[in-house]
Amino acid sequence: MRLAAPWRGRLWPRSGGLCRHYQAGPVPAHITERLAYYEKLKAAAEGRLAQRASEESRRIRISLPDGRAVEGEAWKTTPYQVALRISQSLAKASVTARVNGSLHDLDRPLEGDAKLEFVDFASRDGQTLFWHSSAHVLGGAAEHFYGALLCHGPSTENGFFYDMYLDEQRTVQGKDLPVLEEICKGIVGEKHPFERLEVSREDLKELFKHNKFKLRIIDKKVKSPTATVYRCGTLIDLCRGPHVRHTGTIRALKLLKNASAHWQGDPSAEALQRIYGISFPSAKQLSEWEHAQEEAARRDHRRIGKDQELFFFHELSPGSSFFLPKGTHIYTTLVDFIKGEYLKRGFSEVITPNIYNTKLWELSGHWQHYAENMFSFRVNNETLALKPMNCPGHCLMFGHRPRSWRELPLRLADFGVLHRNEPSGSLAGLTRVRRFQQDDAHIFCAMDQLEGEIRGCLDFLQAVYSVFGFAFHFYLATRPDKFLGDSDLWDRAEQLLEKSLRDFGQPWELNPGDGAFYGPKVDVQIQDALGRYHQCGTIQLDFQMPLRFDLTFTRQVLKDGGAPERPVMIHRAVLGSVERMLAVLAENYGGKWPFWLSPSQIMVIPVGPDAEDYAHEVHQLFRQAGFMADLDADFGSTLNRKIRKAQLAQYNFQFVVGRQEMSNRTVNVRSRDTHQHGQRGLQETLGRLRELQDSRVRKAEELF
Repeated sequence: MRLAAPWRGRLWPRSGGLCRHYQAGPVPAHITERLAYYEKLKAAAEGRLAQRASEESRRIRISLPDGRAVEGEAWKTTPYQVALRISQSLAKASVTARVNGSLHDLDRPLEGDAKLEFVDFASRDGQTLFWHSSAHVLGGAAEHFYGALLCHGPSTENGFFYDMYLDEQRTVQGKDLPVLEEICKGIVGEKHPFERLEVSREDLKELFKHNKFKLRIIDKKVKSPTATVYRCGTLIDLCRGPHVRHTGTIRALKLLKNASAHWQGDPSAEALQRIYGISFPSAKQLSEWEHAQEEAARRDHRRIGKDQELFFFHELSPGSSFFLPKGTHIYTTLVDFIKGEYLKRGFSEVITPNIYNTKLWELSGHWQHYAENMFSFRVNNETLALKPMNCPGHCLMFGHRPRSWRELPLRLADFGVLHRNEPSGSLAGLTRVRRFQQDDAHIFCAMDQLEGEIRGCLDFLQAVYSVFGFAFHFYLATRPDKFLGDSDLWDRAEQLLEKSLRDFGQPWELNPGDGAFYGPKVDVQIQDALGRYHQCGTIQLDFQMPLRFDLTFTRQVLKDGGAPERPVMIHRAVLGSVERMLAVLAENYGGKWPFWLSPSQIMVIPVGPDAEDYAHEVHQLFRQAGFMADLDADFGSTLNRKIRKAQLAQYNFQFVVGRQEMSNRTVNVRSRDTHQHGQRGLQETLGRLRELQDSRVRKAEELF
């Protein structure tokens, strides 16, 4: 079927040439039919709601975060009405509400007594919802402009996108984006409300009978008798929600780029067109974001990696980085930093195989859900696979002999190489790779040791992130709808995690229902110098892996053996992927590495040929002491140019040596921030730099 393109262009004269002005043509027949069916369903739903409000309305108590409580009416009072009672500014700033721990449309009536809090754009949940609503706006524009079949329109960490199907003859062109953006702004200006409607599976199929992709989603994912759709303008989309109140909330929107994709990421499935965008509640925030993007482009770790000769990629090993000597120095310094912390904190480093029989992954449960992301191959009629994670191997290590309570907590750390078969389209420098290492550790402990271990994990995170200078934020993800294990055990574990976070005193938010199926978790987001958030560290409780591997320990040693107990497993990472952390740090510092981590710590610069031998001696002294020192013996350049060249190359210190320094056995110390520290003795300088390196200070150039 060739899809209709209901938007038509006309050329209009303007200063400097002609411009194309787009006006809406007639709405396609299938959209008109869909709207009519929706209105029929909506009228019936409004009738049921009115009847319910009449029959079941009662006074309800609405508890607010500050301890106050207000009254409302069940099936009538909405969160937005409550916000207006408190203040106009609160109502304006709120993008959604949280009712009894779950996100809730601002205009959706409360059904009973409720704990109510308001969520603004500054929060992660607020941004996720805001950008998801913006994706619906983009979807509506794409339906009109292209006559597209909409597929999938989620929010991302930094905006949103929508995947759509055109046909084999058409693709999205870059020149389309300004036009689409204007259509989106028109939808925003019309302030279409986001209407939520719960409908049956049968009605869903009738609503989306002209979209084969939505029908596939319904068949695969809608297992309950009913599901929700949302309308804004002419768009009706299958969606759980919630959303902002109306499209006018999205006061600033920009479409960024287009790309190709495939249905559900399967290269053998239909080719799709993807459009990315970003949006904000104000034009000022968009302007600030654009400025930050310009700065981010200057700080792109791929550019820094090339300029500083840290790493490169090659088509003969896609998704796997080649680390050059300077990049390897940063990489190994990060690993050694964590290994030093392991020694202080009672972790034991282990080495586990890279290749396992897939029977291991079947036992752990990963094969059933993760096989397509694993590299596997056949050997002697058996299927083997490269490991994408370390936890099953650590379970084998724990279970290879009987364990006593005296050995707990057992903290196993592993920097083993991991491989994940990421789609080629998702590979992005060091932030998404196929071959990587992470500071992976697993703690096996008894339930009564859990609180202390969580506290230790939180302290570990703070100790490392404070060295880097990162601010960070915790998110407690609790039991999802589909979980495994005993609910009482989940409740106890969640209470322990919540208590640990409260006692720790750092900012944290509740993320209800976002835990893994095997246990609750604490996600950690770090904030870099550009204000961007990155998911790196994690603390995850796991009740299922010890069960799957039948891991036990005995509480006491008796003649006939103690009764076996099941340990709790904690998955824990601080850096996460070392590759990704290196990328985050490169962009956070803008290539100006702190001295202890720097691949370019010292440049020795002789004033002239008569100081060359002494310069070589100084260079070797600091190299043998373990510093990343280089020598600039190019006498075809002036001294000032050499110094400036070293500063631009981000050498933390420049040691200028001439006849006087050679005679006094000193170096003239300068830093990349143009500080001149003067002449210092060789041993004095060596000792001071060791102190600065060992203390991992961030501004060694000033503190020298």
